[in-house]
Amino acid sequence: MSLVRSWFGARRWREAAYLLVAAVLGAPPFALALLGIAASALSVVVFGLALLAGVLFLARRTPGYFRMPARRILGWDWPDPPPLRARSRWGRFTEVFGDGTAWRALAFCFLHFLLVYAGAYGIVVAVASGGLAVTYPLWWFLAPNPFDMLDAHTWGQAWLEAGRGALLLLALPWFVRLVVAGDSALVRGLLRPGRAARRIAQLEAGRAALQADAAATLRRVERDLHDGTQARLVSLGVALSRIEHRSTDEPVRALAADARGTVTEALAELRDIVRGLHPPALDDGLDVALSTLAGRSAVPASVTVELSGRPPEATASAVYFTVAELLTNIARHAGATRVRIWLGDDGPALKLVVHDDGRGGAAPGGPAGTGLGGLARRAEALDGHLDVDSPPGGPTVVTMTLPREG
Repeated sequence: MSLVRSWFGARRWREAAYLLVAAVLGAPPFALALLGIAASALSVVVFGLALLAGVLFLARRTPGYFRMPARRILGWDWPDPPPLRARSRWGRFTEVFGDGTAWRALAFCFLHFLLVYAGAYGIVVAVASGGLAVTYPLWWFLAPNPFDMLDAHTWGQAWLEAGRGALLLLALPWFVRLVVAGDSALVRGLLRPGRAARRIAQLEAGRAALQADAAATLRRVERDLHDGTQARLVSLGVALSRIEHRSTDEPVRALAADARGTVTEALAELRDIVRGLHPPALDDGLDVALSTLAGRSAVPASVTVELSGRPPEATASAVYFTVAELLTNIARHAGATRVRIWLGDDGPALKLVVHDDGRGGAAPGGPAGTGLGGLARRAEALDGHLDVDSPPGGPTVVTMTLPREG
C-alpha cells in the first residue's frame, strides 16, 4: 500500500517537477563546467588562466541560480557564498584559483546536471513506457490486430506487460525520491557552507551587531554628557560667576573664582571626552569631518573624498581618528610641509591614503610615540589592514583599507 500512497503525496509530485525543471535549468551551468574543464587543460597558457578565472568567478554565482528552483519547489535554502577577501582586482584574480567555494560550485554544476538529467529521463521513460504498457489489455478491444504492434503476442502476455508497467509506475516515486536525495547530498556537500564556515558567519554577524550596539551606546553616552552633565556644569559656572560678582566678601569672591576656574577646566576635559567618544563633525559626514581636521592641522593639508555612500558609524569613526592621529604624528615627528588626504571606494572596501613629504622612517613598530601600532590594531579590529610606506628621507604614505560594512 505504501507504493500506492506514494503516488498521492504532494511532495512526490513537487520532487518530480523539480527534477524536470532542474534538468532544463542545469544545462547552462553544465556547459560552464565543461568550459572549466577545457580551461583547466589550457591553464598552462595565459589565455587559459584568464578563461579559467572567468569560469570560476561565474561558478561562484551559481549557488543563487540553483537555489531559485530549489526554494520555490522544494523549500530548500542556503546562503550565498562569502565574498572574496582580496580588495584589488589582481588580488581577486589570484585568490579565485585557490577558492574552494568556486571549485565546489563548479563541481556541482557538472554532477548536478548528470544526476537530475538521469532523473528527468527516468521520469519521462517510466511515464511513457509504463503508461503505455498498462493499456495493453485495452488494445484487444480497440484494434483488430493489437499485439502485432506491441511486444505482447498473446492475451496473457498483454496482462503481464500491463503488470510490469503498473509496477514501473508505482516504483517511479521511489526512484524520484532517490534522485532528489542524491541531489540534496550534493547541495549539502558542495553548496552549503560547512559547520566551520557557518560558525564564522555567525561570529561575524555577532561582531557586527556588537559594533553597531557599541556605536549606539557611545552616541547615547555622548548625548547624555552633552545635554546633561555639560549643561549642569555650565549652570554651575554661571552661578559661581554671579556669586563672584555680587559678593562683597573678598574670601568668598576668591573661593567662587577658584571654583569657577575648576568648573571651566572640567568643561574643557568633558568636551575632549565627548569628542573622543563621537566627534560632532561626523554628524555632517566624513568629508566635512576630515575637512575640519585638515583646517585645524598644524601642517597644511588637502582633503579629497570620493565615496559612493555613507559608511557605517564604526568605520567612519575609525577613519576620523586615524586621520587625526596621523596629522598629529606628522606635525610632531615628520617635519613635513604638506599633507594630502584621499578617501574613496576600492571595490567592496573603503580606502584611506595619507601622504606627507616629511623625512620618512615611520613604521608601526617604530619609535615610541608614533601611534602607528595602535592604528594598525584599530584597522585589524574591523577586518582591515594598515600599510606604511616610509623610506628614510620620505615621503611617507599610510594606507588603511577597511570593509565598507564595518
